Formats: sequence, structure tokens, C-alpha cells
Amino acid sequence: MTLLEEDLLSAAADLLPGAVALRRQLHRQPELGLHLPQTQAAVLAELEGLGLKISTGKGLSSVVADLEGALPGPRILLRGDMDALPMPEDTGLEYSSELPNTMHACGHDAHTAMLVGAARLLSGLKEQLSGSIRFMFQPGEEGSGGAAVMIEEGVVDGVDAAFAMHIAPNLPSSMVAWRGGPVMASADVVKITVAGRGGHASSPHWACDPVPVACEVVLGLQSMITRTVDAFDPAVLTIAQINAGTTDNVIPESVELIGTLRAVSEGTRHAVWERIRTVAEGIASAHGCTTSVEILEGYPVTVNTPQFAEFAASVAGSIFGERHVLNMPAPVMGAEDFSYVLAKVPGAMLFLGVCPPEQKNSLLAPACHSNKMVLNEQAMADGIALHAAVAIAFLQGEYSPS
Repeated sequence: MTLLEEDLLSAAADLLPGAVALRRQLHRQPELGLHLPQTQAAVLAELEGLGLKISTGKGLSSVVADLEGALPGPRILLRGDMDALPMPEDTGLEYSSELPNTMHACGHDAHTAMLVGAARLLSGLKEQLSGSIRFMFQPGEEGSGGAAVMIEEGVVDGVDAAFAMHIAPNLPSSMVAWRGGPVMASADVVKITVAGRGGHASSPHWACDPVPVACEVVLGLQSMITRTVDAFDPAVLTIAQINAGTTDNVIPESVELIGTLRAVSEGTRHAVWERIRTVAEGIASAHGCTTSVEILEGYPVTVNTPQFAEFAASVAGSIFGERHVLNMPAPVMGAEDFSYVLAKVPGAMLFLGVCPPEQKNSLLAPACHSNKMVLNEQAMADGIALHAAVAIAFLQGEYSPS
């Protein structure tokens, strides 16, 4: 690489105070969805004066910044997401969210700050770079599909590879986890309505009670998952809401079931869609009820390019040492809209350990999407260094797709 590994780590450490300050600023003022005007403004202010070619999104508050090296060469995209979650914060941090029911509980504030730090580090090396680096600051990862919108607006045009990191509070700090192939699951919303015939709760034989039928549907779906889906190509189906009735002595007309379906292959994902319909319709029909099933298609499976994931892991090993790099035995069943980027260009998402040092058992640390999730801000220097190192190694031709 252009810089020795220790030089990269030293440069990232020098940038850490600014990254922490930006992260805390964003944490205090989290924003939701596709439109993040304050976050966008903060990122633009941080990038000013770095000699980057900057553009902003039309359909969302994105920022795309291109760093052109001194010589021609390939282009790599580095991505950081910027949006928060609609949930309360109970961390007790001095820089806790100042907005009710809005929290950076998935670490996107850290992702943004690390990517800004990487832009600062790499802009100082532009005369040594052959090729270009595109910094993708993305809104709307938490369910709004911001990556897909940015792709429509051209963010992957001319890009040869893409790289992203996600913080992992349940992974020890300075650890990097990776996996080739499927690394995160798809995520679909399942809505099932079981319709019967209402009546007096004292006389269920004169009605057609959809409540026990809906309960049987829930149990039938769990049996379907465990008995028809390959355990080595898994799916997870969780019914998280059951909505029915208005009082204690009235049998309702219908019951609504709402849940999530996760899978790590598109084949299993689509097969389970059909099995959900078969189970729900069969059970409802057997009890004289009718049913409707709606599948709201969400993010696809996030699939790392195997060779690129191995390349990025080797870069991490050269910086942090091989003992700090973990090859994941299985995918994570959470979902990511970086999946849309990886469907277009080769690349990978790795996980960066940020477990706070006071947490003796990282597996017991509050996870992403917890109202008590906190992270070790010192580990953000590792993220800055890894972003920069992967970009430098790629532009120097160290990645071979064969």
C-alpha cells in the first residue's frame, strides 16, 4: 500500500477526535428516512475544502463525493448510511438524542463519521492514487430503500467495486468479521387476514370465529418453516402482530397477522412466499374461513462477492493482525439495502467490532436496534483506516477477481 499499515492507523487516530465530534453531533440530532437535511448539511460542511467533486440527490438528501487520483485507474465506492430509527433512546449518554422517539440505534452516525474521516485521509493522498474513490453518503437504509434511489440517480455508474462496513456492538472492538457469499438476509413483510363471521362470544357455534383459526395459522406457519425449509438454507418467519376484536364479548369478523420473513437465498425466499399462502388458505378453508395473504417485498439478500470479501479481509488482517479477523460461519438474519449496490457491482460489506470496553461479554452487549445500544468510539479509528486501506489496495491492483 502507499502508506505503511502503522501509518494508516496513525493517520486515522489523528482524525478520530473530529470523527467522534461529528458522530456525537449527528447522534444528538438524528433524522429519519430519505430526507435528512441537517445530516446532509453537516456532511457537506465536513467535506468542504477537500478537493472533492460533490453532488447531492434529487429524490433524497444524499451526498456523493468523488476523489480523483493523479493518474487514471479504476473507481471504488465507499458507502456510509446516515439515517436513524423511529424509537426512543435510553442510553443516558450526555449526547443522547434530543428528539423524541428518534435514535441512532444502528450506528449510522458512526458509519457517516468514519466515512468522512476516510475522505479526509484519502484526500491527502490524491497525488499518489491511480484511479478514483466515490464516497456514498446514503439516507433511508432503515426500510426506505435509499440505496435503490441513489442507484437510479447514478451512484454506481462507472464504479468497479464497492465496499461498506457495519458496526457490530456484539463483536469485540478491533475485530473485523467477514463472509463470502450471502452475508445478510432478505426482509419481506407478511400480512395475512383471516376472515370469518362475527357474533356473540357466548355462542361461537352461531358464528365463524377467526381468532382460533388465526392462531392455528401462526402455529402452522412455524411448522412449515421447520419441516419444509432446508436447515442449511434457512428462513425465519416471525408473526409479530395479531390484531383482532374490540371487546371481550364479541367475536370479531376478522384477524390480521403481520410479520417478517427473512431468507438467505432467493430460491428459499420465493418458495416460502408460496408456502405461506398454501398454509394460510388451507387452514382457513378447513374451518370455514377465508384468507388473504399479502407479501410486501423488501430488501433482497445481501451477497458479498466471495473474492472481494476475501480481499477486504486480507487487507484488514494486514492492518489489525490476522487474529483480529473472523470468518463468519453463517449469515446475519438482519437485512441491508447495500444489497442493491452489491447486485450491481462486485464488493463486500464487513462488520467492525465496537463493543464498549466496559462490557466484559460482547454477546450480552445491547445490540443494534436496542434502545440502550452504545459503541466504543475509539474503534471508529479502525473503521477510518480500513475504509482507506481497502480503497488504496484496490486502486493499486491488489484485488484479483479470479
